[in-house]
Formats: sequence, structure tokens, C-alpha cells
Amino acid sequence: MASIYLIRHGQASFGADNYDQLSPLGQRQADVTGDYLARIGLAIDAAVAGTLSRQQETGTRVLAGLGNPCELQTDARFNEINNDEQVRLLLPALVEKSSTLAEIVGRGMSSSKDYQKVIDAVFNAWVSPDCPDCGITPWADYRDGVTAALKQIMESVGAGKNTAVFTSGGTIATAVGLVVGVDHSGFYQFYEPVMNCSITRLIYSRNRVSLSNFNDAAHLELLSAQLDEALVTYR
Repeated sequence: MASIYLIRHGQASFGADNYDQLSPLGQRQADVTGDYLARIGLAIDAAVAGTLSRQQETGTRVLAGLGNPCELQTDARFNEINNDEQVRLLLPALVEKSSTLAEIVGRGMSSSKDYQKVIDAVFNAWVSPDCPDCGITPWADYRDGVTAALKQIMESVGAGKNTAVFTSGGTIATAVGLVVGVDHSGFYQFYEPVMNCSITRLIYSRNRVSLSNFNDAAHLELLSAQLDEALVTYR
């Protein structure tokens, strides 16, 4: 069996002018994840990241901890879903129908908790068959891109090999939802809980792919206790 390890990026810089960069804690999470994978003897035969800075830096740091076993490739199909586009194009109509969302928007969506509620609403509106044609990137296009990117890995990386994919929560949720076969309303359940630098493993043989484990952050929980550091984060 071959494996694809979907590794979420380390903590990004929520609230900063540039969100798309690892925070100091996010850098630390990536570094210790690489060290941990080296200690358990995981061999990575191929590695790919989306084009986003937080994905690229996470991949570079994890691979450095593994002794740079392979070159980090880039594939934009592993980029995060476009939250900004969803908020801009879908949120106004949702606010008109929800006093709760209106209140959150009125507060400025400045807290991580409020922002997550907004993402919940716009994501589920986006994946719905009833999503309005308002110029937004279609969910089907994004979903099919993730499908094709995973298929390319399965076809190009040899049997029994391990591939690391450094990506984001929405992409991981999409991949997992596709593998387990949920309908449109089931994808978000895999999005919200994804922790920074967690590891989701898909195993495959030929065209058959299965979910081995999801959102595993046990390495960060263990290292948090051993090093007396708070390494587990969601945002």
C-alpha cells in the first residue's frame, strides 16, 4: 500500500496585515513535526505543497527536519479554498436572512470564533446545489481539482511509496469527504476541526483509496507535554 500524508500548515498569522505567513508558533509546529517524523523513521518519497506561503514554508520546514529527502513540488490545486471570495460574494445575502450573522458582521468579525461562524455559513452555501451564480468559483471546479491532484499523485508515485502534501483545512476536508463519499452537506464536518500541522493519511493501491486516519495531532500533544509548550492550535 502507498500513502498520502495530508499535513495542514502551521498556525498562520490571523489578524495580521498578511495572514498568509506562519506565526512564530506555526514555524515551531512545522519544525517539531519534521523532527517527530524523522524520529519515527517515516520515509517521504515525494512532497508537494500548494502555492500559498504558509503551505510552502510548512513543507520546507518539515522536510528540513526529515533531512530534505526530496524536492518540494508545487501544485496550486492544493491551495486553500478562497474564503475571501466566499465572504465577499455570498455573505451579504446570508446576512439578510440571519440576525446572528448580521450581529457577527456588525462586530467586525475580529475574533477567531466569529470568523469561523462566518466561514461555516459561506462554505455550506458555496457547496450547496442552490449556490447562486454570482461570479464565485464553482465548488465543483475546486472539488474536481483536488480529485485530479490526488489522482495524479496516485498514478505518478510508485507503489508502496509515501507522499507528503502540505495544504490547508478546506483542501483536507474536501479530500476526506471525497474518499468517504459524503454529499455536499457533509464536507464541513471535516473542515472546522482540522488542527495546525495535523496529519491525515490516505492509503491507496491502484485506484482504490481509503482513509487511514484523520486530523492526527498526537505528536503535537505529546511534544507539548514533553517540552512544556502549547503546540496544539486550530487557528
